[in-house]
Amino acid sequence: MADNVPALAVTGATGAVGGAVARLLAEAGVRQRLLARHTVRLPELPDTPVFAVSYLDGPQAVNALRGVHTLFMVSAAESPHRVQDQQTFVDAAVEAGVEHIVYTSFMGAAPDAVFTLARDHFATEEHIKSAGVAYTFLRDCLYQDVLPTFVQPDGVIRGPAGHGRFAPVARTDVARTAAKILLSPEQYRNRTYTLTGPAELTMDQVAGILTTAAGAPVHYLEETYGEAMDSRIKAGAARWQAEAWTSSYRAIAAGQMAPVSPDIEQLTGTPPLGLEEYLQRTRN
Repeated sequence: MADNVPALAVTGATGAVGGAVARLLAEAGVRQRLLARHTVRLPELPDTPVFAVSYLDGPQAVNALRGVHTLFMVSAAESPHRVQDQQTFVDAAVEAGVEHIVYTSFMGAAPDAVFTLARDHFATEEHIKSAGVAYTFLRDCLYQDVLPTFVQPDGVIRGPAGHGRFAPVARTDVARTAAKILLSPEQYRNRTYTLTGPAELTMDQVAGILTTAAGAPVHYLEETYGEAMDSRIKAGAARWQAEAWTSSYRAIAAGQMAPVSPDIEQLTGTPPLGLEEYLQRTRN
């Protein structure tokens, strides 16, 4: 790999988190290379080489990552084979000589997590650890910008969240935290951080906040696990998707997306956005 190709790589730069991280690093004067499946959708940053990369194509990834020291690895799109694809990409990174992986994981990642996709993240974390490279794991809570999509056409949020609380986080806060770490990754070597918003909310409270933001009534209606699964499958979701969606609500009910973490403010010096503030900013 040519000497002038940067030793910091950012994946997922066509998405909200990866793209925001890439822009923040560029504003800080940091040279980087951008990796994505579809390079035409990458942000246009000066003097920034781009590589077309799929997580499931090991040789392609090795070529793109040669000479990289630090890799910001945004988790792959949800799929039944995401763990396998991410492991393939991690193995390629190790073969290419990557020394430090900063990975976007999920709050409460564990082999027995209620949320099925949090188990996938834990498996990826363990694979990164076993690869022998330095790591930094960013365990994000549910993203605030996803919550409005939970509202169905009749103005109702349905799911088995009960009265459980969770602390949703803004992607912008995740991005600025990741950028802070990538500016001096050695300070955060082999550490795990939990990234949340500033408040623990019930789904009833989320519905109230969305009502104010949208100017139209939003309500939360609790479902049983069976009702939630049936409704998602009838809507056309594959079983693994229905289980992922439904188990995210059940994880809230079980308290696995709480409590609030101080990590964002401690890492960046600035507190994270609350849901009300986030919605107000995006509306203006």
